[in-house]
Amino acid sequence: MENGCWLFGGEFEDSVFEEGRERRAGPPASYCAKCCEPQWFYEETGSNDDVEALTIKKFKGDLAYRRQEYQKALQEYSSVSEKLSFSSFAMKRDVQEGQARCLTHLGRHAEALQIAANLENKATNTDHLTTVLYLQFAICSSLQNLEKTIVCLQKLISLHPFNPWNWGKLAEAYLNLGPALSASSQKRNSCTSSDKTIKSSSLHSEKDCLLCFPETLPGSPRFSVDTSGSDSQQNEKALKSTHNCMSEKRGALLRQTQIKACAAFVRTRLLLQLTQSQQTSFALERNLKTQQEIEDKMKGFCFKEESLLLISEVMGEDIVPEKIKDEVHTEVRCVGSAALTASVIASSEEFEDKWFKKIKDHFCSIENQFQTEIQILA
Repeated sequence: MENGCWLFGGEFEDSVFEEGRERRAGPPASYCAKCCEPQWFYEETGSNDDVEALTIKKFKGDLAYRRQEYQKALQEYSSVSEKLSFSSFAMKRDVQEGQARCLTHLGRHAEALQIAANLENKATNTDHLTTVLYLQFAICSSLQNLEKTIVCLQKLISLHPFNPWNWGKLAEAYLNLGPALSASSQKRNSCTSSDKTIKSSSLHSEKDCLLCFPETLPGSPRFSVDTSGSDSQQNEKALKSTHNCMSEKRGALLRQTQIKACAAFVRTRLLLQLTQSQQTSFALERNLKTQQEIEDKMKGFCFKEESLLLISEVMGEDIVPEKIKDEVHTEVRCVGSAALTASVIASSEEFEDKWFKKIKDHFCSIENQFQTEIQILA
């Protein structure tokens, strides 16, 4: 080989020609691992390192939270948050999440939601956003706000559409929303059931009860009331018509909620069935138990086999083993705040149009056909 024609990577390292280290005579020194006793952070460390001091205070807050001493934990977290430098992003997020969870347990939900919203705005990757959405879900669940709880789950599902447990939680939330809608409608109706005669002094309260149904307000074809109060029979008919209209709306809302709950349960079952072949032990046991619970709950919907097959087809259109594998092994995507915001649904209506529109259209066509048959028979 000519001089200067060295192959790339063919040069010798200088360390090859160095003399090896002399071996010590006798047995090698034993490795001494550092042992930390339980609650070691309560002892005086005498450290001048600010980071270590703040870490110790955070550990104290974590222990207080585990002991359900939420006020004490909140004080520790707040003290750490005030002293953390701007560059300590990871610890800052952990401490603020701890603050939000303590505030939730203390009943200060508005402050907790404000911290969670701030964390969501500062999220820079999918891992951060997922953690924040689970935090918001916990706060809204504690607040027993079903609408906001459903929105949190919908955002989580839009970020991770192949997670069966979030779909199961969404189905349960829809089931709980049904009785809440019914109770709310019955409460609105109760203000008109105590008196059959409408007086001019009670007209304002009646209008308030019907604000959510514009077509039943005075002036519409369905609601014609003589404000003079002279024709009580006409008023009674108007009230009866209004109650029937509200009952129909309440029934329609309950049916739509049941359809969405059933669809979410079907999606959960399909995803669990796909993953059960890769599971063993307690994971498989939990999977099969959940599938059985779903089967028992779906019997209460009393949907026809044809409708259930359609729901399964629609909710399983994108379920492909390769997609599930990619979802499980996906890397954390650092896409920035703007891209993260675009990756989740903007509203509950957008989510339901994406996942449930075909199913709702199917049930609407069945209902219209049923109404037509009734009119023909009549």
